Amino acid sequence: MAEIYSIIKAPVITEKATALSAEGNKVVFWVEPGANKKEIKAAVEKLFNVKVDGVNTERLPRKTKRLGKFAGRTVLKKKAYVTLKQGQKIEIFETK
Repeated sequence: MAEIYSIIKAPVITEKATALSAEGNKVVFWVEPGANKKEIKAAVEKLFNVKVDGVNTERLPRKTKRLGKFAGRTVLKKKAYVTLKQGQKIEIFETK
């Protein structure tokens, strides 16, 4: 298993992610594209000291970008929607 700090990249702070955390026990993270659901679950449980109920993942499509005559593609990204068990929460995402 890879190191937990290399699996979880950063939290996703968008309107949709904030609404999911407010209405339910879901948090959204940017994760390493090669990580699977079991690794993500273990990393979140160990890093934030919470119990995870389930993990859903989403791979974002790569886009073609141009800069003059040069064409390239954006970096492959992956999101993880982590559902926490009832009564569990991560304090980073709490709004006051």
